[in-house]
Amino acid sequence: MSRPLRLVIFDVDGTLVDSQGDILAAMTAAFERADQPAPGREATLGIVGLSLDVAVPRLAPDLPGDLHNRIVGWYKEAYMGLRAQSGVAQSSPLYPHARDTLRALHAAPETLLGVATGKSARGLDKLLDGHDLRHFFVTRQVADHHPSKPHPSMLHAALSETGVAPENAVMVGDTSFDMEMARAAGIPGIGVSWGYHKPEALSAATEIAHDFRELAGLIDTIWRAPA
Repeated sequence: MSRPLRLVIFDVDGTLVDSQGDILAAMTAAFERADQPAPGREATLGIVGLSLDVAVPRLAPDLPGDLHNRIVGWYKEAYMGLRAQSGVAQSSPLYPHARDTLRALHAAPETLLGVATGKSARGLDKLLDGHDLRHFFVTRQVADHHPSKPHPSMLHAALSETGVAPENAVMVGDTSFDMEMARAAGIPGIGVSWGYHKPEALSAATEIAHDFRELAGLIDTIWRAPA
């Protein structure tokens, strides 16, 4: 009896790659250009995963909307400059064992891989090409085409594109936004403890992984569980 088609959807920043250095530096640069105090490290990492047009107003709710928009543009400019200066591998290094885990999951004929990220399409393409990861992912959902997490639009689109049922999918991410998005879409979520939100913030997660090498086993456990 053949297995049903299955889908593992990954967040990017804080889950596949550690880009916090450039995120913090770019946000500081953007707020400095706005002549505003830069948000602290915890505040900035706390909004990673949200689309920038949602994240910046959360960081500075008292600023006018037109300045929010300029800060978003300055952030993108600074981030691209930092990435160009150091290269993707140094700017956003893969977490330990990420590539081997992706390779092993991808090797299973019935398993598809996808991405759901607050990055733009351009930013995701640069990152995937810089790490030679593009061939792993059959569906790539980005901030350009969807409401910000935790709205489930990205996951609904990924399921639609692949033809996979929600119970045969799983979302892997490091933030509460990822886990809330998964729950809203009716998809089990695996929270990862190495990212930007503390594990205790991932209360909506079905499971928590503390090492990339645990992921395959946790995914199998979820899919073996009775509905």
